[in-house]
Amino acid sequence: FAIAPGDRIAIFAKNSVEYLIAMYGAWFAGAVIVPVNAKLHPREAAWIVENSGAKLALITEDPGAELAGIVPQECGHIIDFKSDEFAAMCSHAPLATPVPRASDDMAWLFYTSGTTGRPKGVMMTHGNVHAMAFAYFTDVDQVFETDAAFYAAPMSHGAGLYNVMHVLKGARHVVPASGGFDPAEIFDHGRRTGSLHMFAAPTMIRRLVDHARASGETGEGIRTIVYGGGPMYLADIVEAVEVLGPRFVQIYGQGESPMCITALSREAVCDREHPRWKERLASVGRAQSCVEVAIAAEDGSLLPSGESGEIIVRGRPVMAGYWNNPEASAKTIRDGWLWTGDMGVLDEDG
Repeated sequence: FAIAPGDRIAIFAKNSVEYLIAMYGAWFAGAVIVPVNAKLHPREAAWIVENSGAKLALITEDPGAELAGIVPQECGHIIDFKSDEFAAMCSHAPLATPVPRASDDMAWLFYTSGTTGRPKGVMMTHGNVHAMAFAYFTDVDQVFETDAAFYAAPMSHGAGLYNVMHVLKGARHVVPASGGFDPAEIFDHGRRTGSLHMFAAPTMIRRLVDHARASGETGEGIRTIVYGGGPMYLADIVEAVEVLGPRFVQIYGQGESPMCITALSREAVCDREHPRWKERLASVGRAQSCVEVAIAAEDGSLLPSGESGEIIVRGRPVMAGYWNNPEASAKTIRDGWLWTGDMGVLDEDG
């Protein structure tokens, strides 16, 4: 079989070096990555593979062993990362140059959690990914070739997309032996790499702080921990800075505008001189430079500072729409604004 530009390649696997190889192999060939959450039941994963029209599904035995017996045969090939077939694919001569793709060509088809029904496929273009990557350098953190991206969170989500910035800068990539989150392993790799970057959910930071208090770890060698993906308790981030120092940056985003709605800088997270520092630290920060953020009423009118409404966002990182779902796309993107479904308030500082 052959992969053509625009073909979808699903990945139903836990974090691995092969995951990164597959991502860039697919993009070099002009294909679209369909990352599937490794925690999904195989039947849920099979639905995503079928709905996306994936020509190829790349798996690991855990969780993907049952996939072949569920996915209809017409959905294409299923190949295990550890198989001879995948090894043979990797042994081919590399492409001299990537297949050219336009800014509005799809790169990443990410399926939402589907808490209110079937998941929806979020279409992220190469232009979206490009905007997200450069917004990271502007609003979140710098990356240098001596840095190391550490994959403690699933590559099927934001941690996977965050690899792009480190590839652009020629940095290192570390997939831990555990394949996921282990505080002792993270502190060890911090010392070994000397400049570790990672994405973490608030619960992961809580566990890092607890481990540091119990073990005496200081976070040596950990340069940046970007946190997001859920609410962070004020007391937890205050304690995290006290125990581990100025290593934290907060981002707020969602699959439809990945990692790219607001950010709270390292300096703001650490600042205790601001007259309203607790309020600022409890917020999700300011709009990133590549987007506009506003608060809207149900009728679509924009609300002034201090009034609660739905957070809406527009800009280059915002998705192209939902895969084969024009009705949901029209409901979510109105007059160029992405309606996030999240409620918020803008204060006088933005």
